[in-house]
This record gives sequence, structure tokens and C-alpha cells, in this order.
Amino acid sequence: MKTTTFGTGELIADALEQGCRTFIIGIGGSATNDAGTGMLQALGYRFIDKNGHELGTGGEILQQIACIDDTHQHPLLKNAHFMVACDVQNPYYGPQGAAYVFARQKGANNEMIHQLDEGMKAFAQVIQQHTGKDISQLPGSGAAGGLGGCLAAFMNAELKSGAELLLQATGFYECITDADLIITGEGKIDKQSLMGKITGKILEGGKQKGIPVIALTGLAEDIDLLQKAGFAGIHPITEAGSQPLEEAMKPAIAKRNLKKTVSRIISDYLSCD
Repeated sequence: MKTTTFGTGELIADALEQGCRTFIIGIGGSATNDAGTGMLQALGYRFIDKNGHELGTGGEILQQIACIDDTHQHPLLKNAHFMVACDVQNPYYGPQGAAYVFARQKGANNEMIHQLDEGMKAFAQVIQQHTGKDISQLPGSGAAGGLGGCLAAFMNAELKSGAELLLQATGFYECITDADLIITGEGKIDKQSLMGKITGKILEGGKQKGIPVIALTGLAEDIDLLQKAGFAGIHPITEAGSQPLEEAMKPAIAKRNLKKTVSRIISDYLSCD
């Protein structure tokens, strides 16, 4: 009810003033459910109630918003392009929306969840009146307490898979053009790695170009399933039971284990070649 995305807006404003015009914003784990209103407020937007009074901040204001004043929006926003890394598909409001799915883990009780959801529903109507865009059922619009929908509505942001967006932004597909082998990794690799995570996306990229992909990991489960999906190899960097987890996770030890495993893999790969 109280938390706000105002800080996100401050970061955007600062970046704009330093010359940035292309933004990739990762959303999730926000602890907020203000529908992105705080971000907009930091960028000059004002939210007005039915009596013409300016409202405060946080999710608690959503049901009271009657209109949006954007006359003082940050002038540099007009030339900025926004992309959003978003790996959830939840809509703005409703049983699968921002409040009912995520607000409890942010501290909301049943009454608050209901109030926030009603606020999101009401605000979505105000957004549609102001922008002409209906983001109520847009997949990902409920991410980060509605920040996804706000970015889509007001910044014309594209909501994309975080993993896919990261690979595009880093030039992954260009980098692997002449590769003979792709090495990826994850702290724990299992069947969830194939559900939109970056390791699974890297595997897809390798398969499309006919390049074998192997994975390094601290812990591996569902190995048969992962190999059927196309991984050429799954390589834990520690032998099962050889080290306590706390020790294996120490940076110096993990680095040593990783180096040792990679050296062995490359040696085996070159000898086979």
C-alpha cells in the first residue's frame, strides 16, 4: 500500500539527463504494487482525484485516481525507447493479476490485496481513457506490481522475455556464428532451465545453428530430460558429496572447481576433434 516505484523513475530521469535514450528495464522482485505510478511521478506526471486534488504515492492511491496530468512530463521522454525484460505473463489485475499473485509476498493481507486489485482495475480504465490503450490483459502487464503495464501504456515499451532480450542485447547470436562449441552454466540446472531461462534459450540458439551446447553447473537434476532437450553434456563442477555446499560456494573454491572442469572438458573435446 505504501511502497512506490518512484526510485525507478528517478533512475530513468538521471539516465535521460546523461544522454541515454535506449533503455532496457528488468522488472520483477519489486516489493511494490503501485501500478507504476511512482515511476511516472518521478518523471513529472501528477495524479488527480475527483475533487481536483493531487494524490500522494503508493498503491493506496489507485482507486482515487480520476485523471492524469502529464503536462509536466520529463521533456526528454519523447525521444526515448524502452524495452522491458519480463519473464512473467500475469495480466494487470484479476485472479492472475499483480495483486492476487504477488502482493502477499510483499506484505499485503487479504483486505489489502482486494483493495489493490480494485485499484488496478480502476486505474486501468483511467489509463485507457488517457492513452487509448487497454493494458488490462496484456501478458506481463502485472509484473512488478503493474510496472510492466505502466511502461507499455505510457512509454510504448515492448515487453519481452528477459532471457531473449539479454541475448539480443549482448550480441549472442552474432557471436556464435562461427563457434564450434557453446558453454553455458547455471547454479542449479534442472527442468526449469528449459522454461524460459537463459540456459534454455542458449540451448535453442545453439540447436538452430547446429552447434553443440554443454552446461556447467553447481548442482544438476533432471539430466536425462536435459540431454533429451539437446544438451551435449551436463557437467557439475563438484563431485556429488565431495564438498559441503557452503565450501563449494566460496568464490575461490568455485573458481578452482570451474577452471578444473573446463580444462578437462576442452581437453576431451580437442582430443575427440
